[in-house]
Amino acid sequence: MADKKTLKVRLVKSPIGCKQAHRDTVRGLGLRKVNSERVLEDTPAVRGMINRVAYLVLVV
Repeated sequence: MADKKTLKVRLVKSPIGCKQAHRDTVRGLGLRKVNSERVLEDTPAVRGMINRVAYLVLVV
């Protein structure tokens, strides 16, 4: 279990005014408000979601 790699993701820009699909992706990452953070498992699916909304999030 300790071998699993993780990513810390922070929402730095509001998804208001973005495409609905991008807003759904942000919610899928578990981010709600600006500056909210989540620690997520480093998987190809999560990486793809981060890549899709890279202009809204910051990987810490």
